[in-house]
Amino acid sequence: MALDKDPLNLIITGVGGQGNVLASQIVASAGIKEGLYVTVGETYGASQRGGPVMSHVRFSTKAQCSPLISEGQADIVVGLEPVEALRVMAEFGNPRTRVIVSPRPIYPVWVLSGQATYPPVEEVLKTLEELAETVQVAKVSGGGEAPVGMNVLMVGALAASGLLPIPIETYEEAMREILAPKDLDTNLQIFKKGMQTIAGG
Repeated sequence: MALDKDPLNLIITGVGGQGNVLASQIVASAGIKEGLYVTVGETYGASQRGGPVMSHVRFSTKAQCSPLISEGQADIVVGLEPVEALRVMAEFGNPRTRVIVSPRPIYPVWVLSGQATYPPVEEVLKTLEELAETVQVAKVSGGGEAPVGMNVLMVGALAASGLLPIPIETYEEAMREILAPKDLDTNLQIFKKGMQTIAGG
């Protein structure tokens, strides 16, 4: 299986409680099933729920990579939350980075308590477009997906984007192995919904 770049560096970012780690597990497992060397590194900006979380997922056809991506070396950024996507893009992105982002904000405690203000989402997306090669916004029709499913929704968007050379069926196979049987059908539906957010994008 050929990669556009080797290693190919993906960062999945969001806030604690969004299921960032599960998203990276699904994507990494799908890559391994396709015969790629995959390395995953997790970083947590704050241990409590609501703090920034990043998963570095590195794909190679040649060898295992070190787990963390260097500054400015992300090829793909998947943002489960818009400001976190911008934060990661500012540190790890470059003009060739491609971004997939949910436009749905998760307000941190200091915003909810009035100690800080959250920037307008339109401005965040505009800045992302200035920094990245491409930005695909995963918009959900019908009022938005519940935040609890945002991780799997964004994996679906990534799968449909074609930015990783991994077939849709391989992601679904990985989900069948990783997820509890009682959660599988719901998550497969959310995954398909995520694919629709990018379809034709």
